Parts: sequence; structure tokens; C-alpha cells
Amino acid sequence: MKKLSAIILVLSALTGKLSAQTETGLYDAGTKAQLVAKQFSFTEGPAVDKKGNVFFTDQPNNKIWKYDTEGKLSVFLDSAGRSNGMYFDKKGNLISCADADDQLWSISPKGKVTVLLKDYEGHKFNGPNDVWVRPDGGIYITDPYYQRDYWTRKQPELDGMKLYYLPKGKGPAVMVDDKFVKPNGIIGTPDGKNLYVADIGDNKTYRFDINKDGSLTNRILFIAMGCDGMTIDQQGNIYMCGKGVTIVNPKGEKIGHIDIDEPWTANICFGGKNMDTLFITASKAVYTFKMNVKGVN
Repeated sequence: MKKLSAIILVLSALTGKLSAQTETGLYDAGTKAQLVAKQFSFTEGPAVDKKGNVFFTDQPNNKIWKYDTEGKLSVFLDSAGRSNGMYFDKKGNLISCADADDQLWSISPKGKVTVLLKDYEGHKFNGPNDVWVRPDGGIYITDPYYQRDYWTRKQPELDGMKLYYLPKGKGPAVMVDDKFVKPNGIIGTPDGKNLYVADIGDNKTYRFDINKDGSLTNRILFIAMGCDGMTIDQQGNIYMCGKGVTIVNPKGEKIGHIDIDEPWTANICFGGKNMDTLFITASKAVYTFKMNVKGVN
């Protein structure tokens, strides 16, 4: 009897642990990703404005699209610099990793382009990939090297793939971490105190403390998992893209997974009037997913 009781206790503990990992309440059971459109070549870079409208890129076709809060799709910008990762600043400008010429752009609400960065110490960036704007306007940029068929160069000009910081939108950029194999996805906390950076080349994601001057300290391994794009909700959970979307709590524990029936899930943000809908770019398509928690912008 004692042995049977012990087995029951162990099974109960395992069941309780599994329940804690899967029943997060972040979304209703049975919720599935809803296809918005599948007319693109490769979607990336979703970013949400103050009203909840989402802007995303179709990089091979060199366009930025807008998905408004009423569910309408429209082209926001043609000749978009082969924009990849994007994020809105507090003034309503869309900050874009424009890797046609390896630059960082600021795009006004009317589509006017201002080049914020065109090089690092006289050398072309590898290819700015993803970006996060902290509350005071400082900008963090991941710079991996992915050879593009629209480039004339066949090798990087910089030594290594690193993380850069642009203080309040003014050059020059500052290198703030060089200990990556291939940095990719990036997101920060809404209070501007912590930064998450995925090293997709080493299958790891790190968390940093952000100092007032933009420098980073206390680099710790957040989770032994890399990813493409990332976003964050009001509870501090991180949503990591790759094969679907993996949800990780602030302790670095996996607590959920959203299946996306596409070869690759590239990037993600919260959007909509109530900021409670995930907008997911995945291969040739874009999807939405209704949540019970809100994102931050």
C-alpha cells in the first residue's frame, strides 16, 4: 500500500507540473491561428502603431503592408528598402532594418524616409535584421549576416555578428555586445530595464540589464533556445518564433506553444484595438491569434 501511495503521489506531482506548464490561461483552449492572407513571398517585421494597426514586410517584393484594426490590408510603402525587422518609436515613426543597402531607416506616417544609419565606422553593416526602440528613443539593432541575392558583395565587411545601439536616433552606432554567433530576434521590457536577444546561430537567448547610457550589463542565459522574431506581453512572457510560436515565462520556462501550419514562423507582435491579438508573419502568409492577455507597444 505504501508503494502504491508513493506511486500515486509521484504521478500527481507530474500531472500537476504538466498542468502548470500547459494551462496558462493566456488563451482559450481550442483557439487556433486564423489565416489573414497568403499572397506574399516572405513576410517579416510586424510592428504595431498606437492605434493597434499592424505594419509588416513582404521582403522579396520590397513592400511594407498595413493591416488595420478593421481587418483591411493595404500597401503602405513600395520600394521599402527590403525592410526586415521593424518597430514604432514614440513619435509614430516606423523604424526599419532596410537591408537592401544595410541601413537603418525611420519612416514617417506619410512614408517619408530618413536614413538613421548607413554604416559602422565606415563599413557596411552585415544586414540589420531586427530592432527594438526603448522608451527614451534609443534603438537596439541585431546585425547577423544572411547573404542576399540582391547584394553585389559576397562577404561581410565587419568582423563578427554583433548587437548595436543608436542613442536617441542619432549616430554613430555603438557596439554593445559582440558575444554572439548570429543574433536575430530582439525585444525589450516596456519599462526599458531589460533586453532579450536571441542568438539563433547558437540556439540560445540572453537577457540583459539596460543602463541609462544604453550599455548592457548582467548578461545571463534566459533559455537554451534561439529564435527568429520575438514579442512580449503585459505579464512579461516572451513569444519566440521559429517552428510556430513558443511562449516562455519570465523565468525562462516554456509554458505554451502555438502551432502555425507553415514552413517557418518569422516574426510576431500584438495588435488590434485592444492589443490582445497576436499578428504572426509566417512564410508566404500572415495569421492572427486571439489572446486573453495584452501586449505592449
